Amino acid sequence: MTDAVSTLPDPPDKAAGYTTRWPVRAADVDRHGRLRLDGIARYLQDIAWEDLNASGFVDSDPAWIVRRTVIEVIKPVRWPDHVTLRRWCSGVSTRWANMRVRITSDAGGLIETEAFWINVDEKAGTTARISDSGFAHLAATTDQLRLRWAPMLDATPPQRSAGDLTYPIREVDIDLLMHMNNAAYWQAVEQFLPAHSGLLAQPYRAIIEYNAPITGDQSLHIRSGDRGTGLELWFVTAEKCHAAAQISAIQHPSVNTE
Repeated sequence: MTDAVSTLPDPPDKAAGYTTRWPVRAADVDRHGRLRLDGIARYLQDIAWEDLNASGFVDSDPAWIVRRTVIEVIKPVRWPDHVTLRRWCSGVSTRWANMRVRITSDAGGLIETEAFWINVDEKAGTTARISDSGFAHLAATTDQLRLRWAPMLDATPPQRSAGDLTYPIREVDIDLLMHMNNAAYWQAVEQFLPAHSGLLAQPYRAIIEYNAPITGDQSLHIRSGDRGTGLELWFVTAEKCHAAAQISAIQHPSVNTE
């Protein structure tokens, strides 16, 4: 399946956004040296915090949660290597923003990402307006100023089956908001990838949409399926489907698949 095409937008100019750099560490790669999806997710969290501090909005707009993450692995990053990360806004509204991060490595790795971040009130736990100065800063790299949420994935899981994976939530999976950290979801996705190694042999897109938080006292099951679009996963408790994920092959203009 290679019908999907990469469409993540480029930065508006060479100077746009925030750039940082660090080495790929052994704890972030799989047994073959490939930078794992959960490692990428942690990179996105780390550069977000660096960017927030560097831009000076850590006091006015300090708290954000991720609603969706899109990761497109065009050319895998491997250990040992060094990566350069560049982050910029590709769409914004008064309460949320799409943030692009491009990850390149010295050895030619290329990973494109886009995450839908929601600004929240730390005390109330509800969505909050982005400060006027924060909005102006984000809007400087995009002309999409009325960003709306639209789901990309089907959040309705198939019926329960013997293939459901019981997934224990560990203490290390819980973050400062007392929820399962978004990178921990990607660790669960990695459990399924060895059985779908063909997806990793070509450019692929991995998406997670977080619909409701998971807490440490819940019993989590991961349901898998394939409706013709690649590997699909649903994170399910007795109450609801908390998240959906999809991994599928894509085409990218920088890769010759012939």
